[in-house]
Amino acid sequence: MVISDRYSDSRYAYQSVTLQKIIPDPEAWLRAMHNGWSIPPDRTFLCVLPVDEALSRLKPDSQREHFERREVLEKVQNNYLSYARNEPDRFVIVDAMLPSETVAKFVADAIREMWIAGKKRKK
Repeated sequence: MVISDRYSDSRYAYQSVTLQKIIPDPEAWLRAMHNGWSIPPDRTFLCVLPVDEALSRLKPDSQREHFERREVLEKVQNNYLSYARNEPDRFVIVDAMLPSETVAKFVADAIREMWIAGKKRKK
């Protein structure tokens, strides 16, 4: 079992926004570039936070990175939500407005359940 804080979904969600107006259909291009060696995760926990709330947690506007700007965050979030709609069996939407302890317990419990279910299938 491998647990990672980001993987192929973040590549597609963020880089396709950055490559807009540079190449046609950047997401299709990215997916084609990584086809065959990028393994999609079995489960993705998508912690959804309203963009305004995310921005309130960041440094002031003048100190933000490209990926921390409202227009970029909105597009990236839309990409992630689109992926979740297209793969509902893989994505688990998590309300990131909940207390961090609640979110952590929910995710940890879900991973534990997946682990146990996987071990039962192997028997």
